[in-house]
Amino acid sequence: MIIDLRSDTVTQPTAAMRDAMLKAPLGDDVFGDDPTVNALQERIAQITGKEFALFMPSGTQSNLCALMAHCERGDEYIVGQNAHTYRYEGGGAAVLGSIQPQPLAQNTSGEMALADIAAAIKPVDCHFARTRLLALENTWNGHPMSQAYLAQATGLARQHGLATHFDGARLFNAAVAQAQGGTVADSVRRIVDHFDSVSVCFSKGLGAPVGSALCGSKELIAKALRWRKVLGGGLRQSGILAAAALHALDHHVDRLADDHALAQRLAQGLLGIEGLSVRSVQTNIVFVDVADDRGPALLSDLKAHGVLATGLIGLRFVTHMGVDAEGIDHALVCIRRHMGSQSTEASRAQGAFGVY
Repeated sequence: MIIDLRSDTVTQPTAAMRDAMLKAPLGDDVFGDDPTVNALQERIAQITGKEFALFMPSGTQSNLCALMAHCERGDEYIVGQNAHTYRYEGGGAAVLGSIQPQPLAQNTSGEMALADIAAAIKPVDCHFARTRLLALENTWNGHPMSQAYLAQATGLARQHGLATHFDGARLFNAAVAQAQGGTVADSVRRIVDHFDSVSVCFSKGLGAPVGSALCGSKELIAKALRWRKVLGGGLRQSGILAAAALHALDHHVDRLADDHALAQRLAQGLLGIEGLSVRSVQTNIVFVDVADDRGPALLSDLKAHGVLATGLIGLRFVTHMGVDAEGIDHALVCIRRHMGSQSTEASRAQGAFGVY
């Protein structure tokens, strides 16, 4: 049995999703006549409250098309130092769009200081790149950004004539976490109404095998359509993929709360284990710091016992629809056993060398 907690991208399509894909009516989307793609685009545009939407093969392409639609060659976008669009998408904005990133420091919630954003906006002068766009990401390491910050940051951008883009790879996780007794749909709108464009991923927590969507104005999506073609993202009978995304929107949004609950189960189970420090958990991502550089050894031991995780910025465990409570409990048993044996060995070593 493999308990795969590396990411919520590892999910497999459910039987019902596969059936929807099999039965989807198809056309040629490059000609604009795939009915299932068109239905998905209309649906996600309606959910986000934007005029139009464009189905994309990936979130990376969706973000890149957004940046290239908002900015021209020689323009600049302000972005977090560790934001996905800057750090983890191959430098596409600079390499392919000739758009200069202006990365800024972020706090533990992913927020750039408003004063730093204001200071980074260049004056209109031929010596400088033209600052055109502010890009934010939500959730940030599993933390939903506050409505107050989103309003303040995008309001500042508008005061300076900047457009705003939202990397909403886990938008629905943020919306579920911030629904506060209201509907998830209302929560989605409260988040995205701050932005001119939003990229939404279907292949993470929602469990579709492929795909994202870029949502925005009619004019913006027309520009993005051209860039999607340039970047090789024009697909043909892509309704077979759009059907999976539509099924996910119908059946997999509310259940994200289950993933959040499993993440809390894991976090609570890790509390009190010597050598581990669990960061705040708000959605489906659990970050764990391991003392004395023992993280790689723990990852290796977990893998040997069928539990997969990642260790780029501390150990990261991500819950999703492919994991259940039994799997989380198995992971906890393996972690406790490893950390317990390590503590015992460390104590023996200290005793042998007379260290008390």
